Amino acid sequence: MVAFHASALDGVARNPALPTPLLLRLLASGADGDRPPRDVLHRPGLPGPAVELILAHPHPGARIGFATSARAEPAQRARLADDPSPKVRAALAHGPEVYEPRTKVAPLPDAACARLLDDPDPSVREALLESPHLAPSFVASMATHHRGAARREAVRAWPALSAGERSALLADPDPEVRRAAELQECRRDARMTAALLRDPKSAAGALRRGLLDRAVAERCVAERTHLAALAENPSLPADLVERLAVDPDEAVRLAVSLRPELDETRRMAVDFTAGDLDRGNGVWWVRDGLADPEVVRRAATSAHPLLRRAAARIPHLPSDLLRLLARVEDPVVDNLLGIHHPDAPEEVLMRVFARLGGTFSAWMAETHPRFPREGLATRYANHPDGNHRRLAVRDPAATPELIERLSHDPVVRTRQAATLDPRLPLHRLREALLVPELASSAGANPALPEDEMAAVLDRAGVPA
Repeated sequence: MVAFHASALDGVARNPALPTPLLLRLLASGADGDRPPRDVLHRPGLPGPAVELILAHPHPGARIGFATSARAEPAQRARLADDPSPKVRAALAHGPEVYEPRTKVAPLPDAACARLLDDPDPSVREALLESPHLAPSFVASMATHHRGAARREAVRAWPALSAGERSALLADPDPEVRRAAELQECRRDARMTAALLRDPKSAAGALRRGLLDRAVAERCVAERTHLAALAENPSLPADLVERLAVDPDEAVRLAVSLRPELDETRRMAVDFTAGDLDRGNGVWWVRDGLADPEVVRRAATSAHPLLRRAAARIPHLPSDLLRLLARVEDPVVDNLLGIHHPDAPEEVLMRVFARLGGTFSAWMAETHPRFPREGLATRYANHPDGNHRRLAVRDPAATPELIERLSHDPVVRTRQAATLDPRLPLHRLREALLVPELASSAGANPALPEDEMAAVLDRAGVPA
């Protein structure tokens, strides 16, 4: 019964219909040393009394759970910046771990970030500088910070920095800060590029983006110095580009094939091989040019698979380019459209679902705004594959009788999907609470009566 209690309790914790009194009861359950269920801490739109309970909770795990919630308001999470536990402050500083590409995390207010950046515990400061959720304005503000690590991170905001701030970073007393700044400035300074090439730590980066004198470029080609990086360099003379286009190294030829100045005829004349799983996220000029419609169009209409894949990652593709990419016979393009594009056509989503199955397909079916719903019961209720039978639960026209039948399906994921559906007859929902692999889904079903939710808390030993 213990496993049943824990599983059902987890379901109730994420039940969208959980009444506030039971929510507060769950949150207070850790007062004697236990952490409340994670799904309670990560619920969207927690009421004020619940937030206050969490912020004052004696178990640091409760406060850590709230600090890492992608659904909590930044101003609410920011109140943990003065938490007595450095583990809580470090969790807040780094922010939520986001596994769903379409989930956007609002950054903490700059004032809270400033306090965390000057935290007495180094683990908190490091966590903040490693956070992927910092506001661009705060990143730029670190250019004048008294800690070198902060100034080094500020270099990432190079285009937004003033001329004075750039000059100061180029003359910074910290060599790591200077190197990071020089790798930005060398794009327009050939002498700085040449100096960076003498440092093994910066040579590849300087060759990839730095402004090159012809003599330096010829020497690097002759000495085969970081040729794949050199092949990306925008200032590489055209005749050296042609030489690298026939280099024996496959990685060098691939880098040449992705150069932005090549027309389609020249690009596809390069003998390159694109990896079957390469998603094209390393094509810098597409990544850096997302605001330029011409860049987006060139990538999407290219015959180069990595350019098409880079374009498929763009969530604001014009409709004609979206339709074009939807017709490309490339599973990676399909996957990327399904992950990143809110308007991906239904046929693309269904191809991805049929091909991949498992957790990814379930996530996409549940979260993608264009994933189909109508007609799925007729098409898939009797499908030989359980992954497809689960789709029938999504159909608004599915009857309670069908939902109940699918709650007995041989495939556990299909049974769980049916058990989670509010159309499941109440007698079967109560029965499912006693089935270990269905108890969590039954507990999360919004049709579960309040007294049944309270009974789950009672049986799990949650204090009243």
